[in-house]
Amino acid sequence: MSLSVGIVGLPNVGKSTLFNALTHAGALVANYPFTTIEPNTGVVPVPDARLERIAAIVQPQKVTPTTIEFVDIAGLVRGASKGEGLGNQFLSHIRTVDAIAMVVRCFSASDVAHVDGSADPERDIAVINTELGLADLAAIERRLEKLTPMARSGDKHAHAEMELLERLARHINTGKPARLFARHDDEAAALRDLHLLTDKPILYVANVDESPSPAAVALRQGVERHAALVGAPVISMCAKIEDELAALSPAEAAEYRSALGITESGLEMLIRASYRLLGLVTFFTATGEAEVRAWTVQQGTKAPQAAGKVHSDMERGFIRAEVVRYADLDRSGSFPAARERGLVRVEGRDYVVQDGDVIHFRFSPP
Repeated sequence: MSLSVGIVGLPNVGKSTLFNALTHAGALVANYPFTTIEPNTGVVPVPDARLERIAAIVQPQKVTPTTIEFVDIAGLVRGASKGEGLGNQFLSHIRTVDAIAMVVRCFSASDVAHVDGSADPERDIAVINTELGLADLAAIERRLEKLTPMARSGDKHAHAEMELLERLARHINTGKPARLFARHDDEAAALRDLHLLTDKPILYVANVDESPSPAAVALRQGVERHAALVGAPVISMCAKIEDELAALSPAEAAEYRSALGITESGLEMLIRASYRLLGLVTFFTATGEAEVRAWTVQQGTKAPQAAGKVHSDMERGFIRAEVVRYADLDRSGSFPAARERGLVRVEGRDYVVQDGDVIHFRFSPP
């Protein structure tokens, strides 16, 4: 699966600067609202030292990482849900992503205009969340209009769905996102087709100053306070520094990052947070000397379904999975050595794939 993360926020908070740093895509960046009209997209390989180590062991002809797609969505403003600032168009772009990364301004540069005059993370977050909630209420209202005649005609399913949506609307009207709305499995299925914006998993990116001042620290803490209330993760990074690092060679970037005391790149931080947010794990396949490849699946995925990610024939004809944990393969230094030590396990259909598994699937071709 390819993960898609939408980068959202108010205008001039550093979304496109961060997007460029993450993807090297060269999106236009300027100090005025609505620089981004159509969403910029960039697909980047997921950095994973484990994949590099497995490749060093196997020496394959090809190494294929899993990927992540970032979507730079135009800045939202008050009234976006009613079309302000081309808001309806921008909101529709959010519906297509798997998760939302909300960039919040926590830097104090006076030469970069703020749409509301000054940075206030909690206010800025509230503006975005209000517009997302209003858009969801409009979608719910449209659905209720379609269900009403069906419910009046005696359709029990329509009546039950109306009750569900009315409860959800009351929940959203209190200022709470749909993702915090309690639901049963059958209710979750009914809501899934609405693609509600506030139902999407969200994380916050505090875009901080290069040299944090007490005022900037207070801004970041405002993001952390809000995130704690809704149980959302927060990561802090300086988009300007990340953009500068992206222009350097890997060796130069590593040296600069070390000098700044930055232990990992913004891309690595955001990917790690996104994987945790969405409950994703990575497993690896090593097809002889042909290819070593990383794959992304949901936590809880069983072996046959994981095989299906590689090829549908593998799922249909699944026989067994031969599994070695990455750490065991790393210590052993080769697949034969891992096998000799009894570290390669044979697993059946009920095996749940774990993060870092290196798997060889046995299957019967159709």
